[in-house]
Amino acid sequence: MSDKLERLARRRLTIAVVLTAVMVVAYFGFILLVAYAKDVVGTLIGDDVSVGIVLGAAVIVLAPVLTAIYVSWANRHYDSGLAEHRGDKS
Repeated sequence: MSDKLERLARRRLTIAVVLTAVMVVAYFGFILLVAYAKDVVGTLIGDDVSVGIVLGAAVIVLAPVLTAIYVSWANRHYDSGLAEHRGDKS
């Protein structure tokens, strides 16, 4: 495997691990808040809207945002790097 391709693969793995870690921390952080800080999560911040509802919605929105970040990176860097590698081998 060429050095360029190995660097590209390492970069992809790094980005995937970082984005996955962000999602896992957000999700389990939310679950731990619900389990151990019920008073905080149950605090109303508006008419019938609690901190828990807002944080839960934020966790749900975070998943497609992180996916969009990965897809954007892959479209700009990963796909072009693979295409360049394939062109070098031909």
